[in-house]
Amino acid sequence: MDIGEVVRRSGVPASTLRYYEEQKLIASIGRRGLRRIFGSDVLERLALIALGQAAGFSLDEIARMFAPDSRLRIDRKMLAAKADELDKTITRLAAMRESLRHVAACPAPSHMECPSFRRLLRAAASGAVQKERAKASGNRSTKARTRGNK
Repeated sequence: MDIGEVVRRSGVPASTLRYYEEQKLIASIGRRGLRRIFGSDVLERLALIALGQAAGFSLDEIARMFAPDSRLRIDRKMLAAKADELDKTITRLAAMRESLRHVAACPAPSHMECPSFRRLLRAAASGAVQKERAKASGNRSTKARTRGNK
């Protein structure tokens, strides 16, 4: 199918398809005039890319899951590490959600008088929230650099 059909069927813009091709995430099988032609497997690849991105994988990490022979190579350790990272994010977000719900329903006359809100402010002021984000982001960057050197 030509690039226009892939765009129509996948919803992925042509510019993104060209970028993915440059990054070796997908490959065209030829050209019809100036238009790229793709095999039917490109739609499955695009779905896998979207799934990986939704799970928080970078395009570099997703590219490493694609073997040169166009088959999916599952790095189970990387998937388990991502699942662990998601568990930590879910825990942190659930705690934040519950704190916000408490503050929203708190009978204190002002949010500034609510002990739970004050704890949130102290955590934010100490940089705990940003440190946790930076730590998670740094772990992903370090893992990506480490894998790139192997």
